[in-house]
Amino acid sequence: MMSTAILLLGVILAFAIIAAAVRLADPIVRIVAVALAVVVLVASFTLASFRYVGEDKVGVVVKNIGFSALPPGKIIATQGEKGPQARTLPPGWQPWFWPFIYDIDFESITDIPAGKVGLLTASDGKPLPADTTYAPEWPAGSEKNMAQDAEYFLTKGGGCRGPQTSVLKPGKHRINPTLFTVKLVPITTVEKAKVGVVKSNVGERVASTGGRTLVDRGQRGIWREPLLEGQYYLNTDAYEVTIISTENKIVHYTKSAAKDGAVEEREIIVRTSDGFTFPVDVRIEYQIRPSDASLIVASVGDDQVGLRTVMNSAVRGIFRDNAEGVKALDYVQQRSLQEKQSTEMLQEQMSKIGVTIVAVRIGDVGDAESLGPLLQTQTDREIALQEQETFREQQRAAEQKKQLTRTQQEAEEEKRLATAKYAVQIAEQTKEKRIIEAGAAAEAIRIEAEAQAKAYQKIAEQIGKGNAALVEILKIVGEGGISITPRVMVSGASGSTGAETTALIGTMLDSMMQKEIPDGTPQPPSATPRAVRKTPAASQSR
Repeated sequence: MMSTAILLLGVILAFAIIAAAVRLADPIVRIVAVALAVVVLVASFTLASFRYVGEDKVGVVVKNIGFSALPPGKIIATQGEKGPQARTLPPGWQPWFWPFIYDIDFESITDIPAGKVGLLTASDGKPLPADTTYAPEWPAGSEKNMAQDAEYFLTKGGGCRGPQTSVLKPGKHRINPTLFTVKLVPITTVEKAKVGVVKSNVGERVASTGGRTLVDRGQRGIWREPLLEGQYYLNTDAYEVTIISTENKIVHYTKSAAKDGAVEEREIIVRTSDGFTFPVDVRIEYQIRPSDASLIVASVGDDQVGLRTVMNSAVRGIFRDNAEGVKALDYVQQRSLQEKQSTEMLQEQMSKIGVTIVAVRIGDVGDAESLGPLLQTQTDREIALQEQETFREQQRAAEQKKQLTRTQQEAEEEKRLATAKYAVQIAEQTKEKRIIEAGAAAEAIRIEAEAQAKAYQKIAEQIGKGNAALVEILKIVGEGGISITPRVMVSGASGSTGAETTALIGTMLDSMMQKEIPDGTPQPPSATPRAVRKTPAASQSR
């Protein structure tokens, strides 16, 4: 508008100067006035071509007058054709864009805030390749030229019209809004304990081999390798990202409220071979490993409704099939076996879609209504068995006590036998001792007798045999306290030495007889002899 005003003002002023110069009489003045009018007209025409672009604006040029038109199918001119121009005006004063020839639209620069990406759609460019919905990604390092230089995009860059695979990252971008429209979307964020499975709608198409086909990065289809924890600048239209949790999860199949944030499903009803129908509380713990996340998406679409549908069908079918082969009481008693079998069977089925079964836990089996009588019978049976076991234990205790008593008696007998054996050994040792002592005593007596005999012999040799005998008798009398006065002494011839000896022997015999009176009362020997009679031949004592 200002450029047009400047141009109109300059034209009006130039014509005014020329009109005034015509009325002047001096030809030189008229020439000067006309020259001034031309200068004003040229100056205004030149000034009118200047356009100012602000720092936060982009000048979009539309050429209204041109010698050539755009080719069919083209929207933006790259060679000065009439119509919207690929080249935009940068900030500052830009000359030679005259009004009526060019229209300049001042558009705000494109600002991509943090946490967002800009999805681009190009209105002009080469047609998209066959069997593609999105333009190929821009070559690495050319993103700035492709986005901010429309002329480069449409010529050397070989950009295609339509949705672009490449995106605008956070920042300010001076793009040509005639060429690109921008849609802001959040960046792709993969949080902790999660992965992002990418389904690519761009890239080389891989021939399907049947079943769930996974592809490498850069190819069209579900990428085999998921995106790990982090943020990614992806075109969420060209790359569909499914977030899959890799945490351990628990599903409760119960009629009571689930705990610990577990998912709750309807309880499982089973029927055993003996016709009992009852509910079973089941807890399934499972995990999706990062390497299996892509298989989950390829199989059931996600880890929510799709996965739950498949898992519910598998869990209910497995528990019902397992219950059909056992009786109700066996099912109750063999809970661990049922858990093991169910885990193996469920793992076999769920591994086909990328789910790892961590554990299968069986909680309550049946209730009072469905298994009450059966469980009561089992309780009574268990009580009876426990009583029988108690009786057996008591019997075993009595047997052990009996055995203990027998053992104690045997030990006591063995003790007495050992004592007797020891007594025999002691008696034998005592006997041997006494024999040895007797032998020793006899030997001592013998030696002493021999010594005395030798002594008697020596004495007899010195003093005579009679005197020697008398000496020994006197020793005995002295040691025994014997009275030496006889009651009656009978002797031979008077004066004979044998008479005294005979009298003394008689006295000793009398004393010995007094000591051996039958009533046991000793009588003191008399010190006075009764009578002594001498005989011619020998002496007698009475």
